[in-house]
Amino acid sequence: QVQLVESGGGVVQTGDSLRLSCAASGRTLGVYAMGWFRQAPGKEREFVAEITLSGEYTNYLDSVKGRFTISRDLPKNMVYLQMNSLEPEDTAIYYCAADGELRRLRGRLDEYEYWGQGTQVTVSS
Repeated sequence: QVQLVESGGGVVQTGDSLRLSCAASGRTLGVYAMGWFRQAPGKEREFVAEITLSGEYTNYLDSVKGRFTISRDLPKNMVYLQMNSLEPEDTAIYYCAADGELRRLRGRLDEYEYWGQGTQVTVSS
């Protein structure tokens, strides 16, 4: 099992920045990739960004490209999501997830086995 705990959410204004953190523990040696997903009120959970733990590959939702950056710190078992130029449309609960399978990054929710509890991000206009 892998346990994931997110932090760093908050209430910000349009144009501000936030950095989300995800701390992984447990059987982290079996993790191949980690991702960030989000769910806005009344909407389905959607992919935001993902990264292989090697750092070699990343994948982003088109609407966050150039604004968000995913990164990882292997010794600390941490994954981060740096979010710049935030917009009200980015308001959502952000979830960290881990995938234990060696496969191409496709941003698919159903390929992630482990999930955190989420952290709220609210962007006011």
